[in-house]
Amino acid sequence: MIAGRLSRRKLLKTSALGTLGAVSTFHGPWKHNRVYAQATDKPILIGLTSDASGQYANSGASDRRGMLMAIQEINDAGGVLGRMVETVHIDTETNPATGSRVAERMITRDEVAFLAGALSSGVANAIGQVAQKYGVIYLNTNSSSPSEAGKDCHRTKFVWDGNGTNFAQAAVRSAMETYGDQWLLLTNDYVWGHNTSAATRALVDQFGGTIVDELMVPQGTRDFTSYLLTVQQTQPDVVAAAVGGDDQKAMRQQVAELGMGEQPAWLNNQQDWPDNYGLPLDNLFGIFGTTWYYKLDLPGVAEFVERYRATYPDTAMRSPGNVFYNGYMSIRELLRAVERAGTTNNIAVIKELEGLKMPAAERMQHHDAWIHPDTHQVQQTIYLASANDQEAWEMDNDDLFRIVAMEDPEASMDQVSLEECQLESYEDTPTYEQ
Repeated sequence: MIAGRLSRRKLLKTSALGTLGAVSTFHGPWKHNRVYAQATDKPILIGLTSDASGQYANSGASDRRGMLMAIQEINDAGGVLGRMVETVHIDTETNPATGSRVAERMITRDEVAFLAGALSSGVANAIGQVAQKYGVIYLNTNSSSPSEAGKDCHRTKFVWDGNGTNFAQAAVRSAMETYGDQWLLLTNDYVWGHNTSAATRALVDQFGGTIVDELMVPQGTRDFTSYLLTVQQTQPDVVAAAVGGDDQKAMRQQVAELGMGEQPAWLNNQQDWPDNYGLPLDNLFGIFGTTWYYKLDLPGVAEFVERYRATYPDTAMRSPGNVFYNGYMSIRELLRAVERAGTTNNIAVIKELEGLKMPAAERMQHHDAWIHPDTHQVQQTIYLASANDQEAWEMDNDDLFRIVAMEDPEASMDQVSLEECQLESYEDTPTYEQ
């Protein structure tokens, strides 16, 4: 069986990446002897793997909306290669085992051309392994463990969010100089929390600080009393929190209720818009990272927000955030790459994405972005934010953040991921065309 798959793979590589004729034989790893006309009007099917339940359900919905708006705009303009784009969605439940099953089903039964969507890095890692097995391009839209573009990287996987190291690089030195060198780590007990806190620990050590304690927070925690009591007793200068999703909402509310938002200082590595939306200002304490904000004073931002509101007039979240933005940008660039390649052949599309340069004006960020060819992570502007002032918030109750600093992609580069990532070769990546 394996030998047969390899033989078919070699045959497609010879035909699909050379001169394309009028008819192409599909020799993908999950279908046999299927023939499509090259000028087919068969829709391009994308499998959406974003969460609809579990810790990241709210962010999963925002991730999905971003991807769907990009697809709608592309279909309204005539599609890709003269073909419409369609989607299938299955809930990954913020569960790695479910993520693996969903990816396997979408590839082998739904016959998707591409996969996209993630919040939990554990889920993203599981999907990425299945995608690489079949050679299916997978867009990790919104999970941000450094390992996703490091030791768990794959030739078929592209990582669109900033990662924990990027955000820590942007914030740790400044926070140490401003608030002090005695730090306590508050860490969600799964892959993103572990890797993000490890990145923070390394930077604190590098700059001469001390980690006085690290508290591990199981996923699904709603009562933070014992953790916050330890913080009060330890009296660190800074609490560096890598706590996400619904856990983070519960933590913020209880910190605010105890009046602990000002002392000690809080550095929340990354805070996604859906996790903050609707919270009172006193729950938005500390400094935190993001990749985009809907009030950035840049060309195109206001128009993007209006398109969002016109597309989703009934959603409770009236303004788009970073999760929506990452979902939108990932699908837009994927389908542009397909158009440039002139084919859905996975190897050809991968080569279009590797090293892709994305001008700041098109990305609605302050610096040009690019996809690193050796890790497949998007290198982009990293923003640091805090709670807005009361007057600005009263003028617009959605205007929760104020951007306090930004780092260009070079300054926040994750060198550890670059050293750890070993992408599979093109030859060892199954090839297909839909």
